Amino acid sequence: MGRPLYFDCDTGIDDALALGYLLASDAAGEIELLGVGTVSGNVDATTAARNTLDLMALAGRGAPVAIGAQHPLARPFEGGVPHIHGRNGVGNVELPRAAAEPVDESAAELLVWLSHEYAGALEIVAVGPLTNLALALQLDPTLPSRVAVVTIMGGAAIVPGNVTPVAEANIHNDADAAAAVLEADWPIVLVPLDVTLEHQLDEDHRVRLLESGRPFAEALGRILDLYFGFYVDLYGHRACALHDPLAAALAVGGIRASIAPAIPVVVDATDGPGRGQTICDLRGQRIGPRDHPGAHVRVVLRTDSQLGDHLVDTVLTL
Repeated sequence: MGRPLYFDCDTGIDDALALGYLLASDAAGEIELLGVGTVSGNVDATTAARNTLDLMALAGRGAPVAIGAQHPLARPFEGGVPHIHGRNGVGNVELPRAAAEPVDESAAELLVWLSHEYAGALEIVAVGPLTNLALALQLDPTLPSRVAVVTIMGGAAIVPGNVTPVAEANIHNDADAAAAVLEADWPIVLVPLDVTLEHQLDEDHRVRLLESGRPFAEALGRILDLYFGFYVDLYGHRACALHDPLAAALAVGGIRASIAPAIPVVVDATDGPGRGQTICDLRGQRIGPRDHPGAHVRVVLRTDSQLGDHLVDTVLTL
């Protein structure tokens, strides 16, 4: 049996890539994907759950999928980002509908239950707004004592944000939840824009997926078309950043962090222009990465290799 893992997401195109990586890692015995919770972010939580179930069916894999928070803790959900991920979250591609349906429990309830069943060993990978994790902390404040590590795609340590000058989307979309989750006393690996923007998929990768003859990979290739178009203004060519799959690969161990100091990190949850900023204390890092005593958030700033080829190779095993 692989290491027990819970995945929280807002599926989403790059979430779909991350899901594929985790499903392949589950099939290879590296992890055991015990459950997936969905949250409103790229799309609403119900649509995200349907996308997750449909993608898993294409991959020939399965795990319980729980619908989570429809709205951030303190504000209404604003409807997602259809110009980036499509109206349905998967590039406006219509996926075959899976027979499976979401479980009755909420994502927060599923997470708390899994933490008891796999106490001390459960790993969490969260690649959307952190609302479900914050709600799980409200349900059971002792949750962190039973979790081995939380890997989060979110934030911006040094580079600008992608929704405001300082804020990355997942953190900004529920800054109150992010503040609670990063303050909680559990080991966190934060995978921010600083490193995710340095990893890309390009058209050669997409062609490999499209021509693979494998239903899941072919679907990813079609889904990526819209996403590639969005990134032309950033990269100058058709490609995409690998935000969520990089967090998944780091959590599994297929990609390793080469610079990742443990430092104090605070989320700005005020209503000013800094809302959603991850304030990372990187003082004292000039001569090399060094950990701050007592810090429980490790911020990934560089990796040992590029993800693109490894991601495609891994997904093509499904």
